Amino acid sequence: MTIGVAVLGSTGSIGTSTLRVLARLRHRFRVVAITAYGSGNLLEEQAAAVGAEFVGLVNGPAGAQGCGGTDCLVTAATRPDVDIVVNAIVGSAGLEATIAALAARKRVALANKETLVMAGELVLRTAREHGGELIPIDSEHSAVLQCIAGRPAVEVKRLILTASGGPFREWHRDRLKTARVEDALRHPTWQMGRKISVDSATMANKALEVIEAHHLFGLAYEQIDVVVHPQSIIHAFTEFVDGSVLAQVGFPDMELPILYALTYPERVPDDAVKPFDPIAAGPLTFEAVRHDDFPTFSLGVEAGRTGGTHPAVFNAANEVAVEAFLGGRIEFGRIPEVIETVLAEHTSGPAADVAAILQADRWAREATEATC
Repeated sequence: MTIGVAVLGSTGSIGTSTLRVLARLRHRFRVVAITAYGSGNLLEEQAAAVGAEFVGLVNGPAGAQGCGGTDCLVTAATRPDVDIVVNAIVGSAGLEATIAALAARKRVALANKETLVMAGELVLRTAREHGGELIPIDSEHSAVLQCIAGRPAVEVKRLILTASGGPFREWHRDRLKTARVEDALRHPTWQMGRKISVDSATMANKALEVIEAHHLFGLAYEQIDVVVHPQSIIHAFTEFVDGSVLAQVGFPDMELPILYALTYPERVPDDAVKPFDPIAAGPLTFEAVRHDDFPTFSLGVEAGRTGGTHPAVFNAANEVAVEAFLGGRIEFGRIPEVIETVLAEHTSGPAADVAAILQADRWAREATEATC
């Protein structure tokens, strides 16, 4: 019997990569449901190609096969014929579907890091109480999971997540202030969507990943470091209490962590994954994070340390500020300034339930729009 999969955000970068992986493993998986935000034509093409029984378009009318609006995300994620939910949605829109899927005892293969940033404790509690399973797709967190390989958290001393440094790795703060949109979208090693490309350029993405790692692996923030690694060959290091250090290595390709999240804890053959060649990888270099030039990173990590609703506010403020930059309303250098202003205005409360988290999210979006 094949395993039923729902792909939320099937028309995006991670979603299309997921469908490619699933197409190679038709003997093992079947695509039951797909959803997208607004790429209706591509969604229809995907539905026909994979034979999905449920199709949901968030920014569109209800269709004959699926539904419209955000409700379609939860509907797709909780179908009884779905065993694995790949959450490849960008931003806070993925939160409720993740929680609903975990409450329905599904495996959630999570590429939507904002879910854990906004509501990490709530998400993990839902998984524990209902028997759901959370497996990361992000290359860094997949790397840590592979290095740990079932070892208890008490044996892990430290994680070192790697960052490419993005397109502005060699730029300094004065030049960064007026960076253009086309510059920010020119990532040197990964092919990604517009929002996550800008997040990489500001290093907000790495701050989100630090918060995500804190929740996924139960480690204190003091146990999670970040180093810039321009080649993006080593995705993470895991240091154990005896001093041993393991690293997961591979060429930049999201299909491998997607495959691992779908088949975990098994290793399933996939001839499409490019064989690793150390000679082709070339020299590997590492640099310290330049906090003064990329203040968004520190703002995000500090929001994680503060806890409560602060991470949700950071995430929402960042989303709105990035949208304003992409829309030409603010300069690149204003992104961290706007986020810092909104965080300073926020009084953090407990992130006890979805309502409290979404209320903080709405407040932050309004405050950020006013600040932009």
